[in-house]
Amino acid sequence: MSRKHPSRRRFLQKGAAVAGLVASPRALEVAGGSVEAAAQVSSASVVDNNDLESVLYGRRSRFVTTTREVEGRSHSQTPRIRPNPQRPSARTPLAELVGTITPTSLHFTTQHYYGIPDINPAEHTLTVEGLVERPLVFTMDELRRLPFVSRVHFLECVGNRPNPNAATVTGTHGRMGCSEWTGVPLSVLLDEVGIRNGASWVIAEAADGGRHTKSVPLAKSLDDVIVAYGQNGEPVRPDHGYPLRLVVPGFEGIYNVKWLKRIKVVDQPYLSFQEHSRFLTPNPKTQRDSYDFGPSSVITHPSGGQRIEARGTQVIGGLAWSGSGKVSRVEVSTDGGTTYQQAELVGPALSKAHTRFALPWRWNGEETVLQSRCLDERGQLQPSEAEYAEYWGLTRGQLYGTIQSQLGHCNWIQPWKVAADGKVTNGLAPTDVVVDVHA
Repeated sequence: MSRKHPSRRRFLQKGAAVAGLVASPRALEVAGGSVEAAAQVSSASVVDNNDLESVLYGRRSRFVTTTREVEGRSHSQTPRIRPNPQRPSARTPLAELVGTITPTSLHFTTQHYYGIPDINPAEHTLTVEGLVERPLVFTMDELRRLPFVSRVHFLECVGNRPNPNAATVTGTHGRMGCSEWTGVPLSVLLDEVGIRNGASWVIAEAADGGRHTKSVPLAKSLDDVIVAYGQNGEPVRPDHGYPLRLVVPGFEGIYNVKWLKRIKVVDQPYLSFQEHSRFLTPNPKTQRDSYDFGPSSVITHPSGGQRIEARGTQVIGGLAWSGSGKVSRVEVSTDGGTTYQQAELVGPALSKAHTRFALPWRWNGEETVLQSRCLDERGQLQPSEAEYAEYWGLTRGQLYGTIQSQLGHCNWIQPWKVAADGKVTNGLAPTDVVVDVHA
């Protein structure tokens, strides 16, 4: 295909448009100012125009200092949360974000094995093999030429959970984020290779040092799984799986294999290290019976570590999500769960994506407890801590003990206690159980 060169007329038109953005001295005078005054204001308020790096790649304001939070550093109100230096990870600063899309630079990240591989996309390939008619190897260029989708989905670590020993919402729910993912539907690749009879599972393998591997049901793989090369409008970053990441909407974060290099179609799941040693159910079976997260929500403002400065109308806001589909309704309680009011869903409620909610509330200066609960399109309602424990037949100690890493999907309600002075703290009763941040 030949390249079309811009005509001289179009070039002049564009130049005139740009020139029109520069105010003339006469225009400044008409606006009530002067060239000299405008120059003084400009020199006192603009950033360094010689900072070429920020021109080439935009920087945020020096007044914005939000960062991710390294696991175990500052989100606990007691020393009972242990950081793991062998697997450096960081949490999303949920209380400081707006909207539903998590900036990639602030999106939580978890490393399970031997650091982040430095992969040259010109040399990287994706192999699709196993119970297929035509095993194929795709280069990155070939993948980008295939039909693609862009969809918004949350990604959540199975270790994300309400935590009585955490002081902030970052400490309780910071292991999640929501991004726009762009890439090739896995169904397109499977159609290219042709699935043979008897196939029922897909094995995804990473190119990291530990060859992280997860088994995904074939039905799910043919539904909404994406082989993503883009996140939030740019290439997936190295700590999120550059150049390829499997995105399995609604499933536990560990299924979203980073640095994807191989897809193998098989007739049964593989019990990889993560599947037979850590992510187990309480019963003797080692394979999970369910994969997607149930309905969840959490209030991010006001939340732990914040303070309500004055009596009067406040806006209670937060996030809701479900691995089963769309959020149908969010309810907020301002009296510790005795009564609930329906909150407004701010913006569209997308499937398997974060949804913002808000509820105006008038605080009278008295001590109270705030909490939210989510209802998804399947009719599933987010449980309280007591309801969750009763369902599994567990004591509270077991709920927060080692058995918790077997349960996963810990989506019970997170309450926040508001004191008479406006200080907001964790509303869950403290526990002496040590919580492993990478359970």
